[in-house]
Amino acid sequence: MPSALDTPQGAAELAESLLPPLGNRWLHTQAVAARAREVSAAVSEGDRDLLIAAAWLHALGYASELRDTGFHPLDGARHLERLGAPTRLVQLVAHHSGAVYEAEQRGLTAELAAYEREEDSPVLDALIYADMTTGPAGQTFDFDRRMDEILERYEVGSVVHTAISKARPYLGAAVERTRARLSPDQS
Repeated sequence: MPSALDTPQGAAELAESLLPPLGNRWLHTQAVAARAREVSAAVSEGDRDLLIAAAWLHALGYASELRDTGFHPLDGARHLERLGAPTRLVQLVAHHSGAVYEAEQRGLTAELAAYEREEDSPVLDALIYADMTTGPAGQTFDFDRRMDEILERYEVGSVVHTAISKARPYLGAAVERTRARLSPDQS
């Protein structure tokens, strides 16, 4: 049975069924999806719906009823897998925004590795761009402001603070590759 989850509408409906009680996370999710739509020209036409669907679903694992490990990329990916979502969508949710760095800090590297990271693709880069230029309540931030905001929100030495500090060069490179793909100078 084909999944509607890899369509923006199907993904939005699933996100809306779980995330509104989370307040700012729901605002963030909506804004990330809008941002993904704005930068969708950075990916092939055939991948645009996948990018937007992944943006709608990237924070799904924060929903209280889906919490298992407490690591939202993994919890979200597991839920999507149970629902029969396409593998590539599950992988994008599992690996969005440098998840491997936080998985390492949480001792969940093996669990995350169950979801193969297909590639460092334009789709993953654009998903990172959308997430890493959107604030916690849906604000539009540049990359450095978003990084600073995360580092200010989480205590020095915490799992997230340590992981995002280590991931910053990787995340920044993904943002820059997306900007370059959007540049009118590209042919």
